[in-house]
Amino acid sequence: MRVFILGAGKVGAGLARAIRSAGWPVTLRAMRRGLPSRAIAADLVVLAIRERQLAEVATAMARAALLPRRCVCVHVAGSLDAEPLAALRPVCAGVAQMHPMISFASTGRTPSLVRGNVHIQGDPAAVRRAGALARKLGMTPRTFPGLDTIGYHAAAGLVANGAAALAAAGTELLVRSGVPAGQAPRLLGPLLRSVAENVEALGFPQSLTGPVRRGDAAAVAKHLDALRQRVPSAVPMFLASGLAQLPLARALSDAPAEGLDAVEGLLRRALATESS
Repeated sequence: MRVFILGAGKVGAGLARAIRSAGWPVTLRAMRRGLPSRAIAADLVVLAIRERQLAEVATAMARAALLPRRCVCVHVAGSLDAEPLAALRPVCAGVAQMHPMISFASTGRTPSLVRGNVHIQGDPAAVRRAGALARKLGMTPRTFPGLDTIGYHAAAGLVANGAAALAAAGTELLVRSGVPAGQAPRLLGPLLRSVAENVEALGFPQSLTGPVRRGDAAAVAKHLDALRQRVPSAVPMFLASGLAQLPLARALSDAPAEGLDAVEGLLRRALATESS
């Protein structure tokens, strides 16, 4: 299948690199170059551009007759369904949303897509072709009828970007605790991967580990003191994280109720102090 990607940002460049490695022909065009001046020779066109640009670009592509009638067009925005591409329906075989739930952080490096998920919704021909691309890249295409795409995208952002922010705070604490700055991210990367593997394989609450799960208020207090001394800006994040862990810990029932109550009391007292 021939693929054309418009938009050479992090997602567009990453997908192009992965598709090329998988052995399919792909053309990558930066949006700053504008639309092509002649018809696009592709079976699948991917718009990897800003959400606010999608409807305008789709309309311009339709007017310029850039898509072959057999072609399908998809966008990779997470919070929008296929409708921003509606102007293309009369001139191609179908349109769809194709959002990879993968964190693309760099134009120069593609994260592993294997075992990743792609949410696809739209017209049948576009859904089938986008699904074929996902499977070619080692990903699983999924469709959830009636999905609230805003909530879906917010969940992805909460986990991906929240994890990055937590890791940044953890890196700072490691450095101030004696770990060389260049090595701290290398310590946390495998840790994050192990959490991801536990989440995927075990789900919740079983993937929770650590002193909150054990109801170890003394350990939580020591961690809190270390943060207050070395990275005080991360204390609110630590408290919010600890309180978010407590329902999981209570569901597991590994720790005595009084231990979990002690942890909760400690965290809530600290939160009140921070807020005052």
